[in-house]
Amino acid sequence: MLAALAAIGIALPFQLSGAADDTLARIRREALDHSKVQALFATLTDEFGPRLTGSPAHKRAAEWARERMREFDLANPRLEPWNFGRGWVLDRIVVEMIEPRYMPLIGYADAWSPPTKGEIVATPIVLDGKSASQVTAMKDSLAGAIVMTQPEAMFIREDRPQPSLSDAPVRIGQPPPVRPRQNNPDARAIADALRTSGVGVTLHSSEGEHGTVFVLGRDQPDAVPSVVLAGEHYNMIMRMVKRGMPVKLRINVQSHYVTDDPNSYNVIGEIPGTDPQRASEVVLLGAHLDSWHSGTGASDNADGAAVVLEAMRILKTIGAQPKRTIRVALWSGEEQGLLGSRAYVKQHLEGEANKDARERTFVYFNIDPATGPIYGWYAETSEPAKALFDAWLEPLKDLGMRRNVIAGIGATDHLSFRAVGIPGFNPIQEYKDYDVRMHHTNVDLYERVREADLKQNAIVMAWFAWQAATTDQRIPRPQPQ
Repeated sequence: MLAALAAIGIALPFQLSGAADDTLARIRREALDHSKVQALFATLTDEFGPRLTGSPAHKRAAEWARERMREFDLANPRLEPWNFGRGWVLDRIVVEMIEPRYMPLIGYADAWSPPTKGEIVATPIVLDGKSASQVTAMKDSLAGAIVMTQPEAMFIREDRPQPSLSDAPVRIGQPPPVRPRQNNPDARAIADALRTSGVGVTLHSSEGEHGTVFVLGRDQPDAVPSVVLAGEHYNMIMRMVKRGMPVKLRINVQSHYVTDDPNSYNVIGEIPGTDPQRASEVVLLGAHLDSWHSGTGASDNADGAAVVLEAMRILKTIGAQPKRTIRVALWSGEEQGLLGSRAYVKQHLEGEANKDARERTFVYFNIDPATGPIYGWYAETSEPAKALFDAWLEPLKDLGMRRNVIAGIGATDHLSFRAVGIPGFNPIQEYKDYDVRMHHTNVDLYERVREADLKQNAIVMAWFAWQAATTDQRIPRPQPQ
């Protein structure tokens, strides 16, 4: 293996040159002694809060990020628009049990839910186990009703395994759903029946435990107002209804759509390269700025957005002179399907017209799933990339980095770049409580993230960006998909 790596120009074992050692020391000093990353993170979580794609809050956060790039003296800080569609804002929600006793319930409107027609007070109708024909036969009783659409909640209790602890292979990515998804031929017919009957609001359950609520949503034509309840509350109400207890709920969802601007925005800035032969090549750092709406998107992904801004600030502050251009991008629309990064790739890198720009994009480093320290990188099945990253990781082991793994990871923005043959990678971070407590939940808040981890993340991202921007070695390119 060593001979093969040497044959493609990767020198092992790793030793820092004097210049590289000095650059790393300056990165560390600036990151640890003069950090701004916690302030950046706190502004995103506490001042802007939820940053749903297409919402005014996301637009304000994007404009703020552009101003921070300008403040950090990055070149050409800008917003790049792409067509998204209508945004959505939740104005008010009330979810309560009022009989046989009063109890406030933990519940959130799904994103893009239409508003209810004022306040709805009713005994919920349970559809558990009913067929499409049975639901259709209930059409008259469903008009204006509160309808519980799912069976009793089951709970997710397992985070994804940590791949950096040993050489043993582990399952990569989110845990499987606790209730296996089944192809229910009645599901669409039931949904159609609910919509045409004029249901007042639907309730469904979260798989989160201890009041943790996973909240998503999507824009659908002729949608019915919909609310997701904490699993324990959903189950309690269902048990009470099935036992014939006199249950009544009060629900009021007030929301509005944002239609004056159909665009969402990526935020871009850069440090120009200094080598006449390589300045046109680009090392790209990125994270997504958007979030869901029930928490403040702290670990998904305010921490990543703050970290890449801080990494760029560090490099600019220490006077780094990269051979290649280092560009930073904050994406929107990641939560709706990597839409912002895909829009960037389509505009700048896809197709024959963008062939030169695509070939000049040296690598993309993304930071998204999980929180805590960066332990290493997913090498996306590339042994040469792993060997190069192993060398770059070595001087950061005292900061908690452990090892890189050969496996790849899905479901985040680096995939947009790999799809067109550009090397794209994502780090391994801490997964404890991420899948069961933080990811897309109402408790993804400021307290989920530690300042020490943000500082470590910024050092790692700045160092890997610097190494990629100065190396004479190449990172093998994946096959376009």
